[in-house]
Amino acid sequence: MRDEVLDVRFSDCMVPEVYQRFWEAMARGEFITDAAAEASTYRKLGAWWLAACGGVRPRRGRDLKGRCLSFAEREEIAVRHAERESVRRIATVLGRSPSTISRELNRNRDRSGRYRATAAHAAAYDRASRPKPAKLATNTVLRARVEADLAKRYSPEQIAGRLRADFPNEAGMRVCPETIYQSLYVQSRGALKRELTRRLRTGRAMRRPSRKVGQRKNRIPDMVKISQRPAEVADRAVPGHWEGDLIIGRRNATAIGTLVERVTNYTMLIHLPDGYTPELVRDALATKIQILPEMLRASLTWDQGPEMRDWKQVKSPATSTSTSPTRTLPGSAASTRTL
Repeated sequence: MRDEVLDVRFSDCMVPEVYQRFWEAMARGEFITDAAAEASTYRKLGAWWLAACGGVRPRRGRDLKGRCLSFAEREEIAVRHAERESVRRIATVLGRSPSTISRELNRNRDRSGRYRATAAHAAAYDRASRPKPAKLATNTVLRARVEADLAKRYSPEQIAGRLRADFPNEAGMRVCPETIYQSLYVQSRGALKRELTRRLRTGRAMRRPSRKVGQRKNRIPDMVKISQRPAEVADRAVPGHWEGDLIIGRRNATAIGTLVERVTNYTMLIHLPDGYTPELVRDALATKIQILPEMLRASLTWDQGPEMRDWKQVKSPATSTSTSPTRTLPGSAASTRTL
């Protein structure tokens, strides 16, 4: 008898090819924007994934061996099944056993009897879930001891060491530091309250990935210090030096660029109808610069936003000189690029 498909809502979290790619990028030290781009999604969703997991990378889906059908394979099955191709033909195309395709079609149809990739993948994902109760959720005595020690601002390492010393012969009263961290930051484990993270010495409500020195990439490669810009820029004595920035719209959905001349405060707007990715900002800025006379293309000061990642490719056709960004100084949010 065919298993009845549950009403489980599909999300990208169920697709390891997307979800784990984001976490792999975060583990390498990428920024949320870049990690989301690698997963072919947007920054807001990446930030939501990060917050929902408390900054802890999910274990599920990390090392899939290819035994389970992927979402892409289920999409292929749905398309070919709708075209009334045989089970054996679909199996041959996907390199799977006909029995695998047959079970997939029988198990994961929706209530109306149709096979849809999203509904099938959500049902299979939910059916494969075998959540194991956390040790701190089932052992109330151990949980009370850990909560009491966290209230005293003991670190998880200290708590684990004290438990080993106080209960040397009781295996049920042992817990490793990572278990405490997981129970604090991953609320789906249902063990410790998120409020107890305030008792940690860092006080972080979300766990940050551990990175080696120099692992985290800079938003703008090869930046030059702002102190190296010409003296007349700070004095505002000579026209032709500009300041630029982005004005972000509601929910980070839209943006418009601004260019302000430092002496006259003359302002130009950069139209960005298709978004503000580094490539789009680069092209729009290069086009806008072309309308300026050569004598007014001295320098441009911009902040360290990732939209200026491709600053070296922004060139003036009259001077053929690449822009040169500088790093922000303490208390300043500017960086300079020579036009």
